[in-house]
Amino acid sequence: MEQLPLERIGPEYKKLRTQVFLGIFLGYAGYYLVRKNFSLVMPDLIEQGYSKADLGFALSGVSIAYGLSKFLMGNVSDRSNARTFLSVGLLLSALTMIFMGVAPLATSSITIMFILLFLNGWFQGMGWPPCGRVMVHWFSTKERGTKMSIWNVAHNVGGGLVGPIAIAAVAIFGSWESKFYFPGLVALVFAAIAYMLVRDTPQSCGLPTIEAYKNDYPANYSADQEQELTAKQIFFEYVFNNRVLWYIAFANAFVYLVRYGILDWAPTYLEEAKGFSVKETGWAYFAYEYAGIPGTLLCGWISDKVFKGRRAPATIIYMVLVLIAVLVYWKNPAGNLWIDNVALISIGFLIYGPVMLIGVQALDLVPKKAAGTAAGLTGLFGYLGGALFANIAMGFIVDHWGWDGGFIMLVAACLLSILFTAFTWKREKLHLNLP
Repeated sequence: MEQLPLERIGPEYKKLRTQVFLGIFLGYAGYYLVRKNFSLVMPDLIEQGYSKADLGFALSGVSIAYGLSKFLMGNVSDRSNARTFLSVGLLLSALTMIFMGVAPLATSSITIMFILLFLNGWFQGMGWPPCGRVMVHWFSTKERGTKMSIWNVAHNVGGGLVGPIAIAAVAIFGSWESKFYFPGLVALVFAAIAYMLVRDTPQSCGLPTIEAYKNDYPANYSADQEQELTAKQIFFEYVFNNRVLWYIAFANAFVYLVRYGILDWAPTYLEEAKGFSVKETGWAYFAYEYAGIPGTLLCGWISDKVFKGRRAPATIIYMVLVLIAVLVYWKNPAGNLWIDNVALISIGFLIYGPVMLIGVQALDLVPKKAAGTAAGLTGLFGYLGGALFANIAMGFIVDHWGWDGGFIMLVAACLLSILFTAFTWKREKLHLNLP
């Protein structure tokens, strides 16, 4: 597209930056309305005779597909229009959840649930990569950490709304199946809003690159980076041979194991082990997600301002504190509901900071035309290594060794996430030219 006249560039850039940011924020929040509502249905399915191990296997479909999709579809996203890619993925995910709620066949067997959740996970993998593409094209390096920390709370806005929406769904429709289809209907609205707001790149709107507009050029920047890359170039020149990217991918696997080991099993754990009611569980789920908003923002600020753009120190501090909160959540005797809530809220406050920072590191380590694939690699490890293990192993371990066995696994995951993040300590300093 031909570039706009000089006098229009400033006002148009300012308007569109706000618009596309709002679009990817609401669009990604919409994905979370239909990603984890299966967890809130698990207690209902247990009443119908399914075991925790069965449901953990079914839930693993999301993690397997999401990890593969975020990586493979991330590469497609690097070469696609972010506006269409983001909206279509959310549309298909919402329709899958609506089907699970309205068709009795959908919950008639573990195999069928696994297949449908696998499809949903694949569509879910179409959410993060186009948002990353928008972020690196519309926001420059020096502002990206702050902007990413703000955008990242879309996880919590969408995820936190699942609890209240599920409560409202049961109150309005009177059936547990409504926990599937009502969030799906709401997600369709979010998909339409995202399509209306998002634009692909500044150049597609007649604007100069973000580097030129902000006069913020990274040390390794060149005009060649504005050219679209082939899949082979992205994979073999910028992703597979990047050692630090592999370190943070392994760390991400253990961060996600803690994140989803707590989140996915919170409704079941709180009802079975701690005596929470369905309503108390729904609000605890809500509080876990929304506590992540200030925690993420603070983590981004600490990383940028205190550690001058280094991610490893902030991640390690947060994961040490997560470890402490997990121990309290585990060891607190049943009946002390407020202590359980404080521990769960603390985990929610802390865990999303490392999740966000690993994503920022991935974007920083590669050219912007390879951003979706780099983030997809960390996502592949996060979901296939972390969330999948949280789904399958947690259900199996709790069935055989009780909740104590599950929490021993979560404590080990905290320690390993700290270890792999520590491996990036020196290399990150060299990358940023810090003493």
